[in-house]
Amino acid sequence: MSQDTSTRQLENEAPDDDAPVETPAPTPRPFRRPWADLPRRPWVAWRTRTRRWREGHPEVVRVLSGAVNVLAAVLVVGALVMPNSMDGLGLSTFVRIPAEGVIGAAVMLALPRRPRVVLAVVSGIALAAMTVLNLLDMGFTQYLGRGFNPILDWSLLGDTHSYLVDSLGPTATLAATAGVIVLVLLLFVLLTLSTVRLANLLARNSGIATRGTLIAGVVWITCSSLGVQMSGVPLAVDRTATALKGQVRQARNTLRDEAEFEKVARVDAFGNTPGSQLVPDLRGKDMIFTFIESYGRSAVEDPIMAPGVDSTLDARTKDLAKAGFHARSGWLTSATYGGSSWLGHSTTMSGLWISDQQRYRTVMASDHMSLTDAFKKTGAFDTVGVMPGVQKGWPEQKWYGLDKVYNAFQLGYKGPKFSWSTMPDQYTLQQYQDRVHSKKPADGKSRMSLLILTSSHTPWAPIPKMVPWNQLGDGSVFNGIEKAGNPSSYTLTDDTHSKEEYGKSVQYTVTALTQWLERYGNDNTVLVFLGDHQPNAHVSGNRASRDVPVSIVAKDPKLLDKIDSWGWTDGLRPAHNAPVWKMSAFRDRFLTAYGSTPHPKKG
Repeated sequence: MSQDTSTRQLENEAPDDDAPVETPAPTPRPFRRPWADLPRRPWVAWRTRTRRWREGHPEVVRVLSGAVNVLAAVLVVGALVMPNSMDGLGLSTFVRIPAEGVIGAAVMLALPRRPRVVLAVVSGIALAAMTVLNLLDMGFTQYLGRGFNPILDWSLLGDTHSYLVDSLGPTATLAATAGVIVLVLLLFVLLTLSTVRLANLLARNSGIATRGTLIAGVVWITCSSLGVQMSGVPLAVDRTATALKGQVRQARNTLRDEAEFEKVARVDAFGNTPGSQLVPDLRGKDMIFTFIESYGRSAVEDPIMAPGVDSTLDARTKDLAKAGFHARSGWLTSATYGGSSWLGHSTTMSGLWISDQQRYRTVMASDHMSLTDAFKKTGAFDTVGVMPGVQKGWPEQKWYGLDKVYNAFQLGYKGPKFSWSTMPDQYTLQQYQDRVHSKKPADGKSRMSLLILTSSHTPWAPIPKMVPWNQLGDGSVFNGIEKAGNPSSYTLTDDTHSKEEYGKSVQYTVTALTQWLERYGNDNTVLVFLGDHQPNAHVSGNRASRDVPVSIVAKDPKLLDKIDSWGWTDGLRPAHNAPVWKMSAFRDRFLTAYGSTPHPKKG
């Protein structure tokens, strides 16, 4: 090619200055989220660090994972075999094979991932709920002698809180309440996480888990069939399933009992008796019914409490005899135990067995006649109640037939509280004397009084002491006695202390009541006093009877002659073999003994 030709070609290929220049397309930048430059969330960073640590310490991770698996299994199995009473607690109780665990493992192995996780979560929540019910059963059995009723007993938790405030103070009660709430939440969280973890562990090791489940099932069936036991406890159990069936049965029975008891409450042997035919033998008498808090058979017969209480009863019997009073005593089996005093009060006065809150509400809303209302219906008695334990509205006054009620705020007390008790019984009795007993009723009527004495209420520390009656004043005299007494913790944490102090509290109340009678009673005074229930299991024991002493005291020998057929013991201390009646039998027996004529009211 010639030079001219090459030059011409280069000139032809040279760019034209007037031609548009093509700009290359820009390289696209990768998309960045708006928050990409922000610091990582703490939990993301923590997860990253955790993953790196796990990768760097595989042996430690393996050991820790195994320990967590064991703890999860212990927690779940422990919840499955957990008893519902303090008596059942023990190592052998938790070394058992739960049928629910074996069946649950088999079901988890058969399910795909998502249903397995859902079932594990539901199972954990249900197991936590059953554990809470078991714990409530323990507490109710220990203090009230019966299990927790999930339909009726939630309202009693408020009473428990009030009792703790009175006994421990608001700060300690707040801390205890917060602690209980946190523990319950932890229980639900830990049991749910544990069941999910164990379900996933079974799925990851399905071969070994399947063989282990089959072996556990065969062992359970064998032990159950042969009745194999360890330390007297069956090795094969279905504790949770049994407890669940028991709760369902209790709920069903509660609902059925509500309907049946309404019919029972409408029947009354004296419901249509005219007032003129009620208690004619007590006309003109000064009638007093008194309940002594937690005054039970244990106070008279327990080897720790009985020596002091019995000597007090015997000494007071002699002193009353010198003043012209004589007594007869027997036993009544209370409808309640350890607490819920209002059930004992209403059972005695209604002649009906009022053993739970639903029955109590039913009776309070009915027109079933109370023993105290019988006196009002005669038209010959003024009726009054003195109740230092009542610190709020008390609509039950209408059912009891009381014209006037003095509550804790109407007795002029300026002294200290003694734990739950708002004032010492001696002060209450003196106020009853000053405000009620010393004043004659209008229109020439007699008087019927209902007194509830509270100084022997748990926790029995501190306990008031007797002071000269003419020095009671507004109660300020008790300030030094209260400060010198034992704190409530003295009895809350020691059963022996509880027994000793409980016995002293009963001695105090019996002394105050009988000294009042000796000091202010007259020829027409008739005193009926009894316990509302036994003290809780810390004092009376887990298998104590439900019996309480009951006494009738009067100067008029004819009044005691009318109950000769009852077979009661002379004096304030009932004999061990004295007759025992159900508390619900007292009303009709009393009305009959003192001349009332039955005119039944049918439902």
